[in-house]
Amino acid sequence: MDLISGESSKVLRKQGFRSLKLMSVDMEQELGNEPEPFGADYGRLDNGLVYYVRRNSKPRMRAALALAVKVGSVLEDEDQRGVAHIVEHLAFSATTKYTNHDIVKFLESIGAEFGPCQNAMTTADETIYELFVPVDKPELLSQAISILAEFSSEIRVSKEDLEKERGAVMEEYRGNRNATGRMQDSHWQLMMEGSKYAERLPIGLEKVIRSVPAATVKKFYQKWYHLCNMAVVAVGDFPDTKTVVDLIKTHFEDKRSSSNPPEIPFFPVPSHEDTRFSCFVESEAAGSAVMISYKMPVSDLKTVKDYRDMLAESMFLHALNQRLFKISRRKDPPFFACSVAADVLVSPLKAYIMSSSCKEKGTLASLESMLLEVARVRLHGFSDREISVVRALMMSEIESAYLERDQIQSTSLRDEYIQHFLHKEPVIGIEYEAQLQKSLLPQISASDVSRYSEKLRTSCGCVIKTMEPRSAATVDDMRNVVSKVNSLGEEMKIAPWDEEKIPEEVVDEKPTPGDVTHQLEYPEVGVTELTLSNGMQVCYKSTDFLDDQVLFTGFAYGGLSELPESDYISCSMGSTIAGEIGMFGYKPSMLMDMLADLETALQYSLELINTSFQLVYQLFTTNVMPQEEEVGIVMQMAEEAVRARERDPYTVFANRVKELNYGNSYFFRPIRINELRKVDPVKACEYFNSCFRDPSTFTVVIVGNLDPSIALPLILQYLGGIPKPSQPILNFNRDDLKGLPFTFPTKITREFVRSPMVEAQCSVQLCFPVQLTNGTMIEEIHCIGFLGKLLETKIIQFLRFTHGQQIYSAEVSVFLGGNKPSRTADLRGDISVNFSCDPEISSKLVDLALEEIVRLQEEGPSQEDISAILEIEQRAHENGLQENYYWLDRILRGYQSRVYAGDLGASCQILEEGRLRMRESLAPQTAQAALQRILPHPCKKQYTAVILMPQRSRFGFLSSIFASSPETRYIRDTKILAGIAGLAVLVFSIWRYSRK
Repeated sequence: MDLISGESSKVLRKQGFRSLKLMSVDMEQELGNEPEPFGADYGRLDNGLVYYVRRNSKPRMRAALALAVKVGSVLEDEDQRGVAHIVEHLAFSATTKYTNHDIVKFLESIGAEFGPCQNAMTTADETIYELFVPVDKPELLSQAISILAEFSSEIRVSKEDLEKERGAVMEEYRGNRNATGRMQDSHWQLMMEGSKYAERLPIGLEKVIRSVPAATVKKFYQKWYHLCNMAVVAVGDFPDTKTVVDLIKTHFEDKRSSSNPPEIPFFPVPSHEDTRFSCFVESEAAGSAVMISYKMPVSDLKTVKDYRDMLAESMFLHALNQRLFKISRRKDPPFFACSVAADVLVSPLKAYIMSSSCKEKGTLASLESMLLEVARVRLHGFSDREISVVRALMMSEIESAYLERDQIQSTSLRDEYIQHFLHKEPVIGIEYEAQLQKSLLPQISASDVSRYSEKLRTSCGCVIKTMEPRSAATVDDMRNVVSKVNSLGEEMKIAPWDEEKIPEEVVDEKPTPGDVTHQLEYPEVGVTELTLSNGMQVCYKSTDFLDDQVLFTGFAYGGLSELPESDYISCSMGSTIAGEIGMFGYKPSMLMDMLADLETALQYSLELINTSFQLVYQLFTTNVMPQEEEVGIVMQMAEEAVRARERDPYTVFANRVKELNYGNSYFFRPIRINELRKVDPVKACEYFNSCFRDPSTFTVVIVGNLDPSIALPLILQYLGGIPKPSQPILNFNRDDLKGLPFTFPTKITREFVRSPMVEAQCSVQLCFPVQLTNGTMIEEIHCIGFLGKLLETKIIQFLRFTHGQQIYSAEVSVFLGGNKPSRTADLRGDISVNFSCDPEISSKLVDLALEEIVRLQEEGPSQEDISAILEIEQRAHENGLQENYYWLDRILRGYQSRVYAGDLGASCQILEEGRLRMRESLAPQTAQAALQRILPHPCKKQYTAVILMPQRSRFGFLSSIFASSPETRYIRDTKILAGIAGLAVLVFSIWRYSRK
């Protein structure tokens, strides 16, 4: 038998896709071997439960588990609206075997963090419970499966349990009642009009959440939660599948549901020929937007023909999105961003949804452009070149998936089997799917793809909606736009698409390669470090985590902190303006096409590296010059973003927190319209150019599956070939860099930020100053990470689980980013606690959170608390060791650490030893001492507490002034406009509507 070397094996695997034989496909052939899905040990127990079990080693010693239930909010009666979601919450609260959130505590004790590793979601049609657990000890998998078995039939629904959980559910409901939530709900009801789905949003009704009796919840649970409507899925690093199947049988076989389960009804969504219009005015909206939805029945995916149709549909969406992107980059574009997607909304209904964001009073122009582009495709179709680009992109995607077929994450495979159970989506295996796509994609022509535009007609199942902060468009205006575009199409008065000429190469003339002047190996972290002749430092680590992934990043010391305040705003806009002009020497729309064209020639990930290195070369050698057209687009978008931010209570709240905690420093202060209008584009571009002129100031880190013998010539040519200037540019010594200017308040500050709101919202940020001393800095940095997770866990337990108060979750974050990267100075920053809650009890919850932190400072955490935190950290660390992103970050931290003195290996070793010392020393007593040392002690002596509240009426405000005591009169009331910040495309996930 011939043995194949590791490197040769990799090459053969990469060549494997190219050597896949084309299939002679029978369009009527069924996909896969239904009903059994590919790769799984599949079966059904006598009680009706379906199971899927599959071995998969990514990540090692972990398992992704799920219980999928074909029960959602559409099954609720009128007095039960929201009960399906409440049942999901109660599952983690108490079952027959577990009480008082003991499930959450157990899972955290084995490293399965609440939220990321133990979660659930409820939609209109289903409920899914998910666990991600370690399986290095056999009993852990058994216990995790037993928890899913408890969810299936043993959820406890008592009055006491329900009262404890109402607050968390109510806060989740309140969190949805913002501008985005109201727009989603309104659009959902418009789309589902005439169906039961329209009145069965998963979050439910406030009156039901607040007052539904336990008996009603129990009735729903017992009626619909039947094992014949459930499946348990287990994908993980198991020794064998039989053992896991036996565990499922052990924990589920004795479970019984009530006899004669009701059949789950089918709820149709009526079709309509007339176009439905809606003008939604939302005073808190981020900006103006347009949504066009084209409804249609869900199509089957059973045969090869169905699969081919799915590929053609995907090509259509890709091609249309590329056109929409190019339109958004034109002079005076009709929209800032626009995209189209297709998905299943509910069991019987699918839709194509086009969504755009545009300038204020620009919804009609945006609508016209969106409709016009679809009509243009109907009249003239896509060009062969457009489709060849899309075909190459999709071929590249399936090739990547094929190459990494043995490295698929267990969570991804788990989700495939969930969809197989819930929606009968076939699971055919990546090998067959790759062969199928390779055979079918070349057969799909431009005319095949263009025909999908016929499904996007306003005359059948179309819903058009505008969203504006102030009313500008009317329904009649929208009808006129639709009529105008339809007439242009009927009269053939729409011109064909005008394609740009695309350069064939990213770099016109290859640079002269540089040399390696110094090379070091760091075997302890598996890293090679090169110093190139132009001074650039390049560090690479070869991994086999994913066959088709290579990541890289680079950094240089310096930046905006080194500028005088007078230059800060103009220069901070440099990357934004350069991005619009084309920082790589080409406009973004043209670059997109160039990279897509290159996909046709890309065979291996190293070709992608080649292109990436060429882009870096272009970045350093392109002289970005401000052009009036591009600068105008950027500044218009920036002004719209600022206006949106000024309408958003959460952004104004966050800005006030920064202003308070950082002494109104210009570095943290939000930019204003009058400041934007003073931006000097020439200065902005000059600064951007200077940042990428001197390669000797940069360290580049590369991590992934690369062969150094092939990658090194590319590194030398495109990174080593970057010319070094005759004089250093922005060449800073890190010890001489400035820290960011900020000062934390020395006194207690409690403040309300009040805002007019359509519906009451409330957010709390409690913040403490932090100062870490240099002597034990490495351990202290690790320690503050542990303390942050400890505080987050204990505050959630205390406010949500113990007291049943109205919070859904809490987040603790640490900020140490404002310090200069000195080797000797102390570090200062802050640690903050954030949560949303009922406005009426916000001050009370601040006091309770402070009391819990004081208790931890005075009494210390329990050994159980410490063990859980250590386990969560260790499991996250073990997962990270198998990820390229983790190693990229770890190497970067090694270079940027204060202990780095030219030896990356030593730096990484010191950091890891500090982590291990911190783990070994962490105990209830040491954690208590750290809480006293790192935070103010007691914490009540120095902190800020800022609370976002609804604005009171004038009468109420005057009454409160006369009624308030002198001690409370220092509280400010800040009147602001409300809204949701940002100008990203409003892609509404109405088909998901999960409540995690």
